[in-house]
Amino acid sequence: MSMAQRERQHLVQTMAAAGPDAPTLCGEWTVRDLAAHLVVRERRPDAAPGILLKPLAGYLERVQSKVARRPFPQLLEQVRTGPPVWSYLRLADSVANLTEMFVHHEDVRRAGSSWEAREMSPADEDRLWQALRPVAKMAYRKSPVTVVLATPDGRRHTAHTAGGHTVVLTGPPSELLLHAFGRDEVRLSMSGDPDDVRAVLATDRSV
Repeated sequence: MSMAQRERQHLVQTMAAAGPDAPTLCGEWTVRDLAAHLVVRERRPDAAPGILLKPLAGYLERVQSKVARRPFPQLLEQVRTGPPVWSYLRLADSVANLTEMFVHHEDVRRAGSSWEAREMSPADEDRLWQALRPVAKMAYRKSPVTVVLATPDGRRHTAHTAGGHTVVLTGPPSELLLHAFGRDEVRLSMSGDPDDVRAVLATDRSV
């Protein structure tokens, strides 16, 4: 079983335990809303492009709202079983769904007032490090200073170069990836001029 598949199963279990009305880190979305998003992304190719294309966002919202009204157990089962056989997402599941499942799993886990970062295996952290680098280029593109991502074991990646100042974010790849995806509920250390650190934290990291 790939990491993407494992994260999918853990996500469904966490969603079921939290309940449909529990909050997530995805703005005002509840767990039910997040489940509907995942179902539409994988099963409604007519609406899914609205996730990235603003002219189609209205249609996506209407479709997703309708999907969200399905029975919660049905939504969870559709998330659990993943994309249908005809979907390219099924063929590329281990790559296309790795960050999606990991990040949204943490969106549910970390939405409460008390949470702890998971202990990830070295192999899983390596997979997330590989996934992080292309995402980081987009995530920190608006930063006014150079952003370097570093891990405790010495790996470093310059995500963005700008100006003469540098901020270094240090933590395991799992935490760095979550930050790159715009999440602030992370366990990272940050070094650099305090004003520069604040500027990086305030940067729009939407990808």
